[in-house]
Amino acid sequence: MRKVEFAAEELRFRANYYYLLSLLLSKPPKQETLDIIAQLGVPDAQATNQFLLALNALAEAAGTNPDLARLDDEYHDLFIGVGRGELVPYGSWYITGMLMDKPLSLLRHDLKALGIEREPHIKEPEDHIAALMDIMGIVIESGDEYPFKAQQTLFTRHIKPWGRRFFRDLIHARTANFYTKVGEFGVEFIDFETEYLEMPV
Repeated sequence: MRKVEFAAEELRFRANYYYLLSLLLSKPPKQETLDIIAQLGVPDAQATNQFLLALNALAEAAGTNPDLARLDDEYHDLFIGVGRGELVPYGSWYITGMLMDKPLSLLRHDLKALGIEREPHIKEPEDHIAALMDIMGIVIESGDEYPFKAQQTLFTRHIKPWGRRFFRDLIHARTANFYTKVGEFGVEFIDFETEYLEMPV
């Protein structure tokens, strides 16, 4: 079986997309974030698959000068709300219907094995979708510090079982506008990563 070689540029792009999703899902976007996203699109002739089409749609939405106050309201309505937002962005909730449940314990076990610990000032549990996106970016970007198998394990156990469903729910959320495009990109990225991480090594 042929050993897959991973180019540094390829790893950097994957890590950056995880970081992008983490940033958008952890707090309302600032103007500088939108400006960066607006530059991520590719020429239409190069948008030859659903992933690139979704990336272009997200870049276009970010580049249309959306109202930052409305984006702030949209984020809070989706993920925070009064008591809770329209969506509950935690793996435990999606997998078991309960917060702080067994999936979080399993995730913490796997992260401890990798030497990854939550920083003391961070209050969100590690199974928040933004935290998982950030963790994957760190593991990918760290290169030889973590084997490819670590990426496969984290994704297969802790993102794949619910990540696509979360992004589909985000697409169809009643209060989503800009975040509909985030959801569409998220679905395509999860599909891309599912295929990518099934490669033999």
